[in-house]
Amino acid sequence: MAEPSFYIGVIGNVISVLVFLSPVETFWKIVKRKSTEEYKSLPYICTLLGSSLWTYYGIVTPGEYLVSTVNGFGSLVEIIYVSLFLFYAPRHLKLNTIVVVALLNVFFPIAAIAATRSAFKDEKMRSQSMGFICAGLNIIMYGSPLSAMKTVVTTKSVKYMPFWLSFFLFLNGAIWAVYASLQHDVFLLVPNGVGFVFGTIQLILYGIYRNAKPAGLSNGSSEIAEDEEEGLTSRAPLLS
Repeated sequence: MAEPSFYIGVIGNVISVLVFLSPVETFWKIVKRKSTEEYKSLPYICTLLGSSLWTYYGIVTPGEYLVSTVNGFGSLVEIIYVSLFLFYAPRHLKLNTIVVVALLNVFFPIAAIAATRSAFKDEKMRSQSMGFICAGLNIIMYGSPLSAMKTVVTTKSVKYMPFWLSFFLFLNGAIWAVYASLQHDVFLLVPNGVGFVFGTIQLILYGIYRNAKPAGLSNGSSEIAEDEEEGLTSRAPLLS
């Protein structure tokens, strides 16, 4: 009979897949309009970076194949997103985007994998060093939900923090935190524990401000809010 962690991991895979697919509507709009307009590429580039490194972590860590499967799927999805963005981006943004993709999605993963493989001969040490890198990157990426929460409090509006995406990201963090606890995997537990806490705070803020009268948005804060709405998919470790 399979261990409880397997069933928890399968549930986590399903939830993570739903979150990975959440920007499909955005990219359908981009394809229809044949332009990226004001959408930002960085959230998808960062999510691709995290997913690719977590895929490698799942491969080199015994018993973590559920981590590699969902993040392998996520990497493929994010490659499609980034490719569509490159194809439809305005000419003045395309070169800059290509440079960022080359640095974060090609050079950095190759350098990280090569460094861990050359620095450590022991597979366990390689796994732990990659887990440290992945967890660190995910924690850094939590700057996005902090900004989103600040926008909600400032504007007294949840317009740029969709409930269902917040809920699924909260659920994603909770499920993977439980999975990490059962697997005794601190590298999965720490970022997902942080994600669970932030998700809980977001849902509380949603409950407080969902019927509140929105404060006036300046042009600058409106642009920031739009950026944050498009960056929601990268604000939690997926999977992890």
